[in-house]
Amino acid sequence: MNTSNITNYKPKEFAELLNVTVKTLQRWDREKTLVANRTPTNRRYYTYDQYLQFKGIGRDADSRKIVIYTRVSTRNQTDDLENQVDFLQTYVNAKGLIVDEVIRDYGSGLNYNRKKWNQLLGEVMENKVKMILVSHKDRFVRFGFDWFEKFCNKFNVEIVVVKNDKLSPHEELVQDIVRILHVFSCRLYGLRKYKKQIEGDEAIAKGIQDRNSTDYRAEREDNSLNRHSKISV
Repeated sequence: MNTSNITNYKPKEFAELLNVTVKTLQRWDREKTLVANRTPTNRRYYTYDQYLQFKGIGRDADSRKIVIYTRVSTRNQTDDLENQVDFLQTYVNAKGLIVDEVIRDYGSGLNYNRKKWNQLLGEVMENKVKMILVSHKDRFVRFGFDWFEKFCNKFNVEIVVVKNDKLSPHEELVQDIVRILHVFSCRLYGLRKYKKQIEGDEAIAKGIQDRNSTDYRAEREDNSLNRHSKISV
C-alpha cells in the first residue's frame, strides 16, 4: 500500500507522534507555533508534512531506512530464509532502491514476542523506518497483517509485499494450524475441568440448600407443636 496519501492525523495521534500532550498541541495552535488544519466541520487535524516540517526534515531528504524483513519458523529452514533474502534483493536492485538493513528472523508467525520483529516495530514508532519489504504477508505476521500495516501507515511507513507464494512454506502453515488447535484443545480441556468443578460446587450448594430447607421445615414444625401445647395447657 502506498502511504503517500495517508497523511492526516487526529490531534491525539499527532500528539503521540511528537511525544507531547494534546493540550500542548492546542497551545501551539493558539500561539501559531504549529497551526492545525481544519475540516469543513471545524475539526482539527494535522498532516505528515507538518510533522516533517516541525522536525526540520524535508521529504526529499528522508533519511529513514529501508528494511528487508525475512522469517522462517526454525533454524532448519535457513535455506528458505536465504531464498527470501535473495528474492527481495533482486527486487530492490531492479527498483533502484538502497537497502539499509536485512533482518533474518526465526520464530512462528503466531509469536508476537519475536525479538527482532518487535525491535523493528519499535523503530517504526521512533520514525527510523521508511519502508519494509517482505516476500509474503505471512512472513511478517501469520494473522492480522492488515492491522499491522495500518499501524505502520500511521508513522508513514510503507510495507511492500513482493508476493511470492513459493517463499511461504506450506509446512509452516500446517505447523501454525496445529499450534492453534493445540491451544484451543487445552482451553477446552480447561473448560471441561472447570465445568466439573462448577457441577461439584452446584451439587454441594444444592445439598446445603436442601439441608437448610429441611432444617427450616423441622424448626417450623417444632414451633407449631410448642404453640399447640401452650394452647392445650
